[in-house]
Amino acid sequence: MGYFFSKTFFFITQGIKDIFVLFCVNLRVSHVLCPKALEKDFSNGFLLGELLHKHELQDDFPQFSEGRVSNAKLNNFSRLEPTFQLLGVQFDQNVAQNIMTEKHGSVTKLLYQLYIALQKKKKSGLTGVAMQTMRPLAPAKLQNMKSEIYRERLKNLVPRQTDLNLKRVSEKFQTKFKEMEEKINRVHFENIQKIQKLKEEQRLQDLEKQHLGRRRQHEMMARIQAAILQIPKVLPNRTLKAIERQKMLMKKKEAEDVVNEIKTFELLIKKEMEAKSSESKAPTAAQTTALLLSTYSDEEYMKKIQKRLEEDTLAREQREKRRRKLLMDQLIAHEAQEEAYREEQLINRLMRQSQQERRIAVQLMHVRHEKEVLWQNRIFREKQYEERRLKDFQDALDREAALARQAKIEYEEQAQKEIEIHERITAERAQARYKKHYTMCAEILDHIIDFSTKVAEYRDLTHNLIPVKIMRDWKELFFSGKPIYEQASIDPLPTRLTSDQLVELSKRSLLDDNDYEEYKTLTGEWTLPEEMAESALPPNNNILGHVLRVVHEKVQPPGPTILTPQIPSFSTKGCMLGKTCSGKTSCLKILEEAFHIEILSIDKLVQEAIQAFLMNETIVEDPVDTQEQEETEKEIPASLNCLFPQLSNRAQLGAKCERLLKKGRSIPDLLLIQIMVDAINQVPIEKGWILDGFPMTVTQAKLLEEALTGFNPDQQEHEGKNYKKSTLVYDPTAPKDPPPPPPALDFAMLLDITDTMVLNRVMGKLNNREKTELLRDQIQHRILGFLDNWPELEKWFSEKQDILIKVNAEVDKRTLATKIQEYFIAELRKKEAKGNCHILGHYIRPQMSYQVSPKGKGSDKKLSGKKSPVEDTTPPPIPPGPPPIKPGSEEWIYVDEPLPLEILQYLVPYWETIENSYINTIKAILRQIRDERHSVLYYLHEVRLNYQEYLQRPDHKQEFVSQWQADFNSLPEDLWDDEETKAELHQRVHDLRDRLWDICDTRKEEAEQERADIIDESWLQDHLGILMNHFFSLMQVEINRFQDTKRLLQDYYRGIEGKIPLEITRCGSTRVPLINLEDDDVPEVYSKIPVVPRRVPSPDGIINKPKSKVSLKRGRTDYCIEAIELKFEADEKTVMNVWQSANSSVNHMVSSVAFFFDNHLEHVFKVEKIYMYVLRKSEIYSEHFASSVAPSPEVPPVTLTPEELEEIERKKELKIKIKDEHLAALQCEAQATQFRLELIKTKALAHMEELLGRAVDVYKLIDKWLGARYLAEMASVEKLTQVAHYHIEMSTKIQYELILNDEDFFINGDVKVFPDPLPPIRPPPVEKEINTYLTIKQLNTLRKEFLEMAPKGYLGNKHFTDILYDLVTLNLGTNHLPEAWLHLTLPELQELTALLVVNSEFIDWRRFLLVVSQPWPFPSEGELLETLTRFKAIDEAEKGTVTLEQYEQVGLWFTGDTYIKIPEDPYEPLPYNRPEHLIEFFFDLFADFQNDPPELDYFQMLLYFACHPNAMEGVYRALSLAIGTHVFRKVETLVVTENQSPSYTDTATTGELPEAEEIKEEKEKIIVPEFLNKETISIPTLLKVFQRIKEAQDNHRFFEDEKMENTFSEVFKKVYQDISSTNLEPVELATLLKHPFIQDLLLTYKEYKLPVSILRKLLSLLPSSLSIITEWNYSVSCLSNVSCAI
Repeated sequence: MGYFFSKTFFFITQGIKDIFVLFCVNLRVSHVLCPKALEKDFSNGFLLGELLHKHELQDDFPQFSEGRVSNAKLNNFSRLEPTFQLLGVQFDQNVAQNIMTEKHGSVTKLLYQLYIALQKKKKSGLTGVAMQTMRPLAPAKLQNMKSEIYRERLKNLVPRQTDLNLKRVSEKFQTKFKEMEEKINRVHFENIQKIQKLKEEQRLQDLEKQHLGRRRQHEMMARIQAAILQIPKVLPNRTLKAIERQKMLMKKKEAEDVVNEIKTFELLIKKEMEAKSSESKAPTAAQTTALLLSTYSDEEYMKKIQKRLEEDTLAREQREKRRRKLLMDQLIAHEAQEEAYREEQLINRLMRQSQQERRIAVQLMHVRHEKEVLWQNRIFREKQYEERRLKDFQDALDREAALARQAKIEYEEQAQKEIEIHERITAERAQARYKKHYTMCAEILDHIIDFSTKVAEYRDLTHNLIPVKIMRDWKELFFSGKPIYEQASIDPLPTRLTSDQLVELSKRSLLDDNDYEEYKTLTGEWTLPEEMAESALPPNNNILGHVLRVVHEKVQPPGPTILTPQIPSFSTKGCMLGKTCSGKTSCLKILEEAFHIEILSIDKLVQEAIQAFLMNETIVEDPVDTQEQEETEKEIPASLNCLFPQLSNRAQLGAKCERLLKKGRSIPDLLLIQIMVDAINQVPIEKGWILDGFPMTVTQAKLLEEALTGFNPDQQEHEGKNYKKSTLVYDPTAPKDPPPPPPALDFAMLLDITDTMVLNRVMGKLNNREKTELLRDQIQHRILGFLDNWPELEKWFSEKQDILIKVNAEVDKRTLATKIQEYFIAELRKKEAKGNCHILGHYIRPQMSYQVSPKGKGSDKKLSGKKSPVEDTTPPPIPPGPPPIKPGSEEWIYVDEPLPLEILQYLVPYWETIENSYINTIKAILRQIRDERHSVLYYLHEVRLNYQEYLQRPDHKQEFVSQWQADFNSLPEDLWDDEETKAELHQRVHDLRDRLWDICDTRKEEAEQERADIIDESWLQDHLGILMNHFFSLMQVEINRFQDTKRLLQDYYRGIEGKIPLEITRCGSTRVPLINLEDDDVPEVYSKIPVVPRRVPSPDGIINKPKSKVSLKRGRTDYCIEAIELKFEADEKTVMNVWQSANSSVNHMVSSVAFFFDNHLEHVFKVEKIYMYVLRKSEIYSEHFASSVAPSPEVPPVTLTPEELEEIERKKELKIKIKDEHLAALQCEAQATQFRLELIKTKALAHMEELLGRAVDVYKLIDKWLGARYLAEMASVEKLTQVAHYHIEMSTKIQYELILNDEDFFINGDVKVFPDPLPPIRPPPVEKEINTYLTIKQLNTLRKEFLEMAPKGYLGNKHFTDILYDLVTLNLGTNHLPEAWLHLTLPELQELTALLVVNSEFIDWRRFLLVVSQPWPFPSEGELLETLTRFKAIDEAEKGTVTLEQYEQVGLWFTGDTYIKIPEDPYEPLPYNRPEHLIEFFFDLFADFQNDPPELDYFQMLLYFACHPNAMEGVYRALSLAIGTHVFRKVETLVVTENQSPSYTDTATTGELPEAEEIKEEKEKIIVPEFLNKETISIPTLLKVFQRIKEAQDNHRFFEDEKMENTFSEVFKKVYQDISSTNLEPVELATLLKHPFIQDLLLTYKEYKLPVSILRKLLSLLPSSLSIITEWNYSVSCLSNVSCAI
């Protein structure tokens, strides 16, 4: 079926494309279109523009481009968007991007919409200009804004052509690089193949050679074997040991033979002796004995015998030894003979060998030698092979190691890329979360600010008394996230709402709902007041609730009960979730082995299902359900049904999966759930199961829950929404909704792990390369998918099911498995504990709970209360004991008679109309009351503000005061002390006071009249009337609800009785009157609404009225407020009258219904009997007429049968029951209506009293303001008169202006009516002469004189001494030198001049003035460099000079901004600012005034300031200025004699002067790093430092007695040449300082020595005093940082 649909869709799509092609061809577009390339042809938008241009809709078509570059597409689609929007075709940046990217179907859809729009345009006959003109202005403007947004978004979506070209070039180069790499690999592989082929050929050749050699060897051996003679076989054991062993055996054998021969010989001898003894008879024994005894009887004889025996024995032994020795010698000799014989025989045999044998022996030796050579060659070749194999093996190992290193590097790079991608994605997600949270926080902060400002605003409106209801509304808006301030006006509700207006509507709806909820639940503003606190709340109308439920259930019956799937009760049911590589499968395998549970993985189950389909798995035990089998047969094609008619359920599901996967589509969640449920059904009931990584989404979790338990929360909510229960009443006997079943899973375990750990684990997997690479490619998508789906899953498992268990998985495998086993065992124990209580009935209770009554008795009583009229014809007797059952109670059995469907269908919408009208009207009225409260607050606040402004109106009292003050000050001075004049002035003051008091009285009367006008404005009466009308409308709504409910009950019970409902009419309905707020007649539109006029109290009542309870007066009587209170009492009476009339109307309607039932019930019973009688009569007559042709004149009498009587009694009981039930429901509704009417009356009076109290408070407040202002004005006038009387008595003019501003009086000290006398002119500051200090004026005088005599700055020492002596002796220095200098003599002056001379006879007078101008801050080296940098920065032309303006901008290291205390005496001059004038003096001292304007060489000036008491330190400071950075000191310092070092021995300044370092006799070495002083310095720069004088005597060791006029240049050139600077290019300073000449020059150059000894000499020559010493100490204390520099 799916295949047929796909084919059909394909043919339809192709047909649509062909139609569009014909459509474009008919329009004669510029390109030939092909249906297969339709997306490509329209991808640049040119053809779309041409189509619109053909239809006269695209006027800017000439600006379209046919190119396919990004700019052309962007231009075309930007111009197309307004036209498509004009036609109403949906076209945005997404559609444009789909068309540009040639997405399948996008062009077809757009062309179809365009075709429809063009057909509509053609029918309308409008042109594009007409359509554009007819558009409204606001939508056109909005569309222009949307077009701008579309263009901006399209620019962001469409990549630049440069990027595309660059991408194309990069792809081209990548392709070329891949081709080259493949070519190199191919060539490399071919080379390897060639090498291997050559090796193989060489190996084959070697083998062939070996085979040939072996063949030749075998042939030679065969020839040798054929030529060898058969020689007796030599003994195999030819070794020495074998030979020795054989010899020993032979010797042993010979010895044995000798022994045997000896034994044989002895036997023979013995036989011979026995034979001899037997021949001669021996004597007898007796004879022998006697003989012996007689012969040898003596002892001697015996000894001889013994001796002879011993000798015989010894002889015999000797003889035996000799015999054996002889035998051994014979044996040896025999063996020797035998050996000699054998050797002889062997020699003879060998000697008998032929020439052929010798030749064969030679050949054998040759063959043996060849074998040895071949063996050695083979061993050598094997060694070579072994070495080659080892080398190849080592090369292979090296290649593997290199490949492994490369793979490791690639792996690390890939891992780093994955981590970077993940970090970027994580950062983007974090940024998105941050933006979201930031937006939320910003919105909350805005709401907090709005709430605070609103509270502050209303605190100002209400004097810090904000109403509780308003504050509650603001809190509700704040907690709901709604803006508190009004965003847009919705007073005239427009047809098309903007977003701000929608927000305002939602705000209004929220507040309306809250107000209605408070009104309904009697909370908040509608809480019962104290007078109604004891009254009981109205009960729920159970009868009405039952009626409404019955009607709804009959019109909209509830759906069938969904049966719970019969899933076996397994021991364990759970799932394990987590990210990829979190350890789910590994832990589940351990659980499976430990607890024998079933692990279900959805991937494996899908594969098994597909495999089952491919293996044609058939049904074995559990067949598929009929419905599911029918669905499967519908989905599986007919061919498959023919091939597999009895497939199992798993195979059928696998068939669906395979078909979807072949189409490239994903498996839907429902199919996955079916596969999972099928697998769960196959699990044995005694085993548990755990899902591996499933469910993955909350949809799958819900589907699984529904499949296992049959509970669908979404469906339950939807069904609950379909059946709308009444919000006004409820039925307590209605069945309650069944509780949801327990979760399908016992637990859901999450293995929590970070994304970084996941990436590390994925990158560390090396067991399955293909699977690992696939996982690496998908890891980012899997992580993102889990992060996107997990929040909803977590909410589902934790909040809704409460089964989530989180486990930290960032541990090793064993620890994680132990944790999971502990959790699993805990879950098993928990389930076992639950199983002891209700595990057997766990799946039965939810089904039985549907049939249980809320109270446990209702259903039984209903069943027992229903009786058939056939069973019992007579009503049972009423028991006397218990009271009658009250209608609507729990024991009451409601009337349950059938109703016509038309009435039911009429009653349901009728009640919905009643309910909606009631709720909406109440919300509207409460909204009006809420708005009225706000308007009241704003009006009263405006009244207060306007009255305050009125009180502050101009009073023109200041004009009289100013005129009086002018007249008073114009009085002549001679009349000030005249008593008559003073009396006249006092009288004028009194007249002024009386006139001002009259003005105050007049303003008070006007303010009181204004207050009376505000009170009589009738605003309060109008708003009281509006408020009364709102509450009267609420009463009307309640009465309307009662009337409509009465009508519904009447129609319902009339329908039960079988009667037709009455027509709806409002003629007899009750209308609550409204207050007529206008004096004119009521308009015709409101003629049906009764109105009552306002009661106006009489003026007499106002005067004679006693104080009421709402009167807030204290003190005097305020008739305006009394009149307001009288009107309020009249309004109270009106409210009471309306409430009483509404109450009486409700009572009247209830009593009329009761009266109707009482009067007409018996009449109805009689009519029923008559009706039954007439009906019976008609039946008898009809039978009679049917039996006979002619009617009988007499009709037999008719009597009612018992059944008919029983039917009449049953109907009577039913009508009585209907009557009781109807009246009870109506009375309950009337009771509730009267209760609400009373509450409305009470709240109306309270609101009216609150409004009156607020108005009276405002009126009292403005009266208080009026009195306080009047008293303040009177007091200010009194203060004015007191001031005037005081000045009159003191006889002084009033210089400062008198201000009488409303209630304030003050003397304005900023304005004077006549000017003050001019202050004296302060004399200019003059510098005081202090002892030895030269003033700036004296310094300038000396500078001018020296400049005239020596413009270049150098004077001879004698000339310089004469000038000073002339100034001292000839009284010329009276103004040029300090007074202390005038006592100097000529020798003393010559001594001072000698101190200034360094290496020549000339004196630099600028340096002299620089020294005597002290004190000034002595600069450090860093300050000099910083000052030089500032001068270079302002010297943009790099001339080396600055003007006075630039010099003042830069300044020096010290400034003239010092604090100057201004003296209080105006005749005393200001203190003299010496630092500021010193800065100006230094410019005049060093500037060149020959230029216009004068220019200053700032480098030369700073070189003067580089001077130092230590000459060498001064040179280093000058070099630092030359290179622009700090110069590190030299490595060693040579010994300097005492006369070369500066001497500071004056005891008067020892503690203050900067002492130079004491030079030691040894050389002191200072280590300087090698990398310092790397700056370069040129010869011109060096000359600027060292050639500052005209003549100098140099006493270094290279030159002697040379004139130094321009000789430094030649010397420096020679030094640079010595340093290997051939072209005299700049050299490094460190290298230059190592040269001996430069080192001597640094030691001997004294030009940079600061001659501070001059001041010391002057101090010693001048008369000593403590003050002078102190001044000198102060002057030289400026040099305190010199010691640090040294």
